[in-house]
Amino acid sequence: MGKVTITNHPLIQHKLTLLRDKNTGSKEFRALVSEIATLMCYEATRDLPLEEVEIETPIAIAKAKVISGKKLAFVPILRAGTGMLDGVLALVPSAKVGHIGMYRDPVTVKPVPYYCKLPSDISEREVIVLDPMLATGGSAIDAIDQIKTFHPKSIKFMGIIAAPEGLEALTTAHPDVDIFCAALDERLNEHSYIIPGLGDAGDRIFGTK
Repeated sequence: MGKVTITNHPLIQHKLTLLRDKNTGSKEFRALVSEIATLMCYEATRDLPLEEVEIETPIAIAKAKVISGKKLAFVPILRAGTGMLDGVLALVPSAKVGHIGMYRDPVTVKPVPYYCKLPSDISEREVIVLDPMLATGGSAIDAIDQIKTFHPKSIKFMGIIAAPEGLEALTTAHPDVDIFCAALDERLNEHSYIIPGLGDAGDRIFGTK
């Protein structure tokens, strides 16, 4: 069974408050999304296994730890998920990157897939899916459905803000996926936006509204 982690670290919570503020402009918003993603990635990679190696410091021979054979892939859900990418790659620059494109049908509010490009060795990798907002959960569920057809070693989902409806939908559809978010908000409104949320993450990242 996947675990749900709501990260309450003070730095994340402080940056999240600035992120929510409607007066925060696109430049600062992008920087905050990236910084929060870096801090959350620290938590999401906490369970990576280590192995012992022998190195030589300037003083002596030492036994030290390195990550044991785990290959990571980050898969942002377009558009907004790309805002988290630089932040996670700052911690794991050797990770490969895939992309899954989804847009929300304005009438049905259902996700419509239009693009999927994953690393060729995805079956050998631990995958972390990136999307700032877990609202209805539809995009995350469909993206993970697609990724699972390639049989990666494991899948985690990393968002910033979740609605209870989306969290429940994702854990029901994919109970084996660990979920990491910075906040669990109150609910969805009639337009399936998270309340209080932060508005449309993609529009605020790219300044398109």
